[in-house]
Amino acid sequence: MKHLAIFKGDGAEKILSGEKTIESRFSKAKLSPFGVISAGDLVYIKPSGKDIIGQFRVKKVIFYDGLEAEDLEEIKKTYNGPIGQANDYWISKKTSRYGTLIFIGNSSRFITSPIKLTKKDLRGWVVLD
Repeated sequence: MKHLAIFKGDGAEKILSGEKTIESRFSKAKLSPFGVISAGDLVYIKPSGKDIIGQFRVKKVIFYDGLEAEDLEEIKKTYNGPIGQANDYWISKKTSRYGTLIFIGNSSRFITSPIKLTKKDLRGWVVLD
């Protein structure tokens, strides 16, 4: 299956440089990619407001259904990495009930975007097929 992931800030560049190895998506409702992404899927990388700049293969996925504050603390402690997210990121996620951890496999940068997509909504994740 193919997906389009939209990234704010420097997340897209960190994936392509190999610095970021896990993409996390948290929400109050069951929103994509929760329950629809699998190991082996292809994810197109698109910085917010720009064209698609690359892709990665999904190595592994962990879904969390019914997250609580303690679960988020455990996820933060286990998967946050040496640099990790700023504390305000985790504060903004404290009311999330669903989570998806996507372990990033091989990634590659595009010279030109392989597809053009007119996307005008605020979704941060789109299932393409």
